[in-house]
Amino acid sequence: MQIIEPLEIEVKFYLTDISALRDRILAAGAVSAGRIFENNIRFEDVNQSLIKKNCLLRLRQDTGAKLTFKSTPPPEDNQFKIRRELEVGVSDFSAMYKILELLGFHKEQTYQKWRESFVINGTHLCIDEMPYGNFLEIEGEKENIRAWAHQLCLRWEKRILPSYLKIFSMIKEKQNLLFSDLTFENFKHIAVDFTEYLPLIEAGE
Repeated sequence: MQIIEPLEIEVKFYLTDISALRDRILAAGAVSAGRIFENNIRFEDVNQSLIKKNCLLRLRQDTGAKLTFKSTPPPEDNQFKIRRELEVGVSDFSAMYKILELLGFHKEQTYQKWRESFVINGTHLCIDEMPYGNFLEIEGEKENIRAWAHQLCLRWEKRILPSYLKIFSMIKEKQNLLFSDLTFENFKHIAVDFTEYLPLIEAGE
């Protein structure tokens, strides 16, 4: 049986004013699905083979639980972040955690965010509050992503393609942080001037 692997196509934009952006999204006709807290666990094996292959195995807990596997499809795309994504709902978070451990995986990293989601005509707009800053993620078809960026007055050259974990790695290295978990508790007393990182992560034209 041939399994079609769905693609996750997205871009992010750094936000300095969540309220203004949220108002523009609502004015465009989108409806909020609510703001929820996400706790994510990234798993690895003893050889760190997943990250070496640029793959992600994640167990997420929010209002429910999901297991997700992501990998990078060829060829590379410099306009959008594109990943193969396989995702399944999980009825028991703790049991799934134990299954992954028994299969030889271990918890490598925890990362958290608050997310408010909007869906309109198949495009997902997510306002993400991360421990180090706020972002809008637009996911959908390429032409729709561009159209929404334009409609929301977001400059295309300001889009961000690196993952939240990749950005965290840059912050961790630059600020000599000793922790590996991207949590609100860890960042409670740490100031991040995100404007310092924008020239390094914005995709440009």
